Amino acid sequence: MATIRKIPLRRCSGCGEMKPKKELIRVIHTPEDTIELDLTGKKNGRGAYVCRSAECLRLAERSHAIERSLSVTIPAELYERLRKEIADE
Repeated sequence: MATIRKIPLRRCSGCGEMKPKKELIRVIHTPEDTIELDLTGKKNGRGAYVCRSAECLRLAERSHAIERSLSVTIPAELYERLRKEIADE
């Protein structure tokens, strides 16, 4: 009999929906005090997640949800990289 694997769920900072971790983009605050995109989902650091949609990113940016989750100010360049990453898909 096959075992059922649990799919890890994470909450989107923009829309607030719970979605499978693999469907989201992770933004991390590393122990070295830098802010990075983590497309693999395995880098070390505190993470916040956002859906791969422009609307969710816009909501997260406007409400400063990612900044609150990570307790740090997010530079505008990172939001541009996120927009580019979403547009490439």
